[in-house]
Amino acid sequence: MNFNFSRGKGYLLTLAMFAAALPAHSETTDPLRQPVGKGAYEMAYSPSQQALYVSTSQSRQLDKGGIVYRLNPQTLAITQAIHNDLKPFGTAINTKTDTLFIGNTLNSAITAIDAKSGDVKGRLVLDKRPRSETFRPLAPRELVVDESTNTVYVSGVGEESQIWAVDGDALTLRHTFTGLGKRSTGLALDAQAHRLYATGGDNELFTFDTTSNKLLSKVKLAEGEHFFLNISLDTAAHRAFITDSKQAELLVVDTRDGKVMQKVAVPESLAVLFNPQRNEIYVTHRDAGEVSIIDGKTYKVLKTLKAPTHPNSLALSPDGQTLYITIKQASSRKQEATAPDDVMRVAL
Repeated sequence: MNFNFSRGKGYLLTLAMFAAALPAHSETTDPLRQPVGKGAYEMAYSPSQQALYVSTSQSRQLDKGGIVYRLNPQTLAITQAIHNDLKPFGTAINTKTDTLFIGNTLNSAITAIDAKSGDVKGRLVLDKRPRSETFRPLAPRELVVDESTNTVYVSGVGEESQIWAVDGDALTLRHTFTGLGKRSTGLALDAQAHRLYATGGDNELFTFDTTSNKLLSKVKLAEGEHFFLNISLDTAAHRAFITDSKQAELLVVDTRDGKVMQKVAVPESLAVLFNPQRNEIYVTHRDAGEVSIIDGKTYKVLKTLKAPTHPNSLALSPDGQTLYITIKQASSRKQEATAPDDVMRVAL
């Protein structure tokens, strides 16, 4: 745009006043993105520490263990590196005790870390059966915390998947939920209603009562080729949002009866997170390199964030106004990534 400066000082003053009245540059259109470390997986936010924690498994070939990074949630600057002798993957936090719980997938264990000091508080091996060429112990994947009872629920993925209920203080096993079949990956908790939800490899949704530890229902969500990976809950409206890595749709399920309420057309998806403050759903599409922001009322896609190469997991600030995304570089067993994975911060 060209300006005619011969219009005089009055014009320039008017222009300056107009520019001052314009809103500041929006982070929604230009998110902050910072490299963190190789093998970035899940995140947890500590309100008391005003910190975002990111689990990274580091190099497959060069690093025996991994690192949990503590980030400034505004700048994404690394403020602490918490080294682990085992590789960390899944992440959850009890904000009342400020304890991070880390899933050590390759070692069938979970580790408890003091979020303030970074000190390891303890560890529990959940499947002690030895690994061999023909057998793999169950792999911890998702972790959710019931802060009212300080119970950590951990999904153990395998041919005969289980869910472990762990005492978050003593790090002892309280209960084991069985009968979930192969590849039970998704896990979500409605602590107030005492309900635990899990997806099964045979297109099922399981509902457990966490007071009695009984299975309440097992519902077949669909027929055909699906892989329902992750779950996020809208507890107030009795909705579960379930991602599918094999079909281009997000399921919206009524948690009271397991009936599918809606199928949202989006690319094949990985992580999902519901934001009750904004009534929005966020979904990562690993292969498409995108993140969908979906209206929780109309189920319309409001915005698509470009997040190449592979957007992975999600976290929210406590006020629900900032979204965090881990973004993985292209990597395989034959060709490991040469650059670290990123964390993206999006002002909503």
